[in-house]
Amino acid sequence: MLKLGEKQTLEIMKKVEFGVYLKNPMDETGEERVLLPAKQVPAGAAIGDKIEVFLYKDSKDRLIATTNTPLLMMDEIKVLKVAQVGKMGAFLNWGLEKDLFLPFREQTGKVKEGDECLVSLYIDKSNRLCATMKVYHHLKLNSPYKKDDRVNGLVYEISDNFGAFVAVDDMYSGLIAKKEFFGNVKVGDRITARVVAVKEDGKLDLSIREKALTQILIDAEKVLQVIESFDGALPFNDKANPEVIKREMQMSKNEFKKAVGHLLKSGKIEITEKSIRLK
Repeated sequence: MLKLGEKQTLEIMKKVEFGVYLKNPMDETGEERVLLPAKQVPAGAAIGDKIEVFLYKDSKDRLIATTNTPLLMMDEIKVLKVAQVGKMGAFLNWGLEKDLFLPFREQTGKVKEGDECLVSLYIDKSNRLCATMKVYHHLKLNSPYKKDDRVNGLVYEISDNFGAFVAVDDMYSGLIAKKEFFGNVKVGDRITARVVAVKEDGKLDLSIREKALTQILIDAEKVLQVIESFDGALPFNDKANPEVIKREMQMSKNEFKKAVGHLLKSGKIEITEKSIRLK
């Protein structure tokens, strides 16, 4: 059987001027075959020889073989660079002559030329190899990490309901929960995070924030900087709308209140009915 997106060993059944035809091992008639272009044929290759090849579709949608190894094969996930963006989607450099198509509908975030994105392969309805950024089910669940470990990962999808999905080390399943997710992180960003918990199924719960006491000190310093940027008087206080706080501080209302409380106790600020001022 000829398998798209995989490496397999096929037998040379016929030599022609422009290459050799490889036999489908499941077709005794020899009618179903695939071309290995002349520039890919090993020197001295003869009829009956077996060659390991990768199968994909050429620019005319014909099944074709190559002895080159692509950067991505079926059942793998890899980070590939965007070569260009067209009307129907993006094209990724995966080490073969024809770039790999990434349809708009398979993008979890808008990509542009030069971007790197984590993808896997699938076969579309037209029996062509395509890429998808929806890699959740391909990520591994056996990471070596434990609670409070620091990890690096790639944000590959953001959900309004769940938070930011992260591929830790580009291979393990992680999630920054919505309640932990503040700031300007977007799809394609590489982040450093802390493991909050390891679930029973092996998935990692992550946070880009520090432990409580350390984070309060960090948040307090950030609040001071923002107050200073408003010439020493922030035009709202800790009773402000959560959306205003999130927009101005990139933190939750609860985190903001804790930071303000710390600054108040340390005598660095005063709170009025409509503002927070430096002392």
